[in-house]
Amino acid sequence: MSWFSRLFARAEPTLSTATTRDAASLAALHTASFNRGWSEQEFEQLLTDRNVITDRAASGRRNVGFILSRRAADEAEILSVAVARASQGRGVARRLLDLHLRRLAGLGLRAVFLEVDEDNIPARRLYARAGFREVGRRPGYYAQSGGKGALVLRRDLV
Repeated sequence: MSWFSRLFARAEPTLSTATTRDAASLAALHTASFNRGWSEQEFEQLLTDRNVITDRAASGRRNVGFILSRRAADEAEILSVAVARASQGRGVARRLLDLHLRRLAGLGLRAVFLEVDEDNIPARRLYARAGFREVGRRPGYYAQSGGKGALVLRRDLV
């Protein structure tokens, strides 16, 4: 690779476990991604909960994505996934999801669930490629975005 190409090449984000130091940047990412963002305090509470598992993608010192789930017994629910607009379409969400699912399986969890807006085609593709299947529907679940419904998806981990 020439020095010119290296100058403009984008490095792959680094994936790691999120900590309370990430609360402010994850809250900002969430707010930029959803109609109702979660506050820094809400993220701090989630990040200190021993049943919450959070992975992040960082480019340099800046968080560009995260995935967060809560476990209960031998199952987990993915609560939120967000990727900064400038990093979308580069496989960040796929890499985060793959890492996260491996971590959940490593913790002995047997299944993971999530809700996704039925009109969110990129997210639905991501989850389908990762082996999730539809197990239910929640009409009007996303009322703040015009009354759209949610699909309930499940992926077995064992």
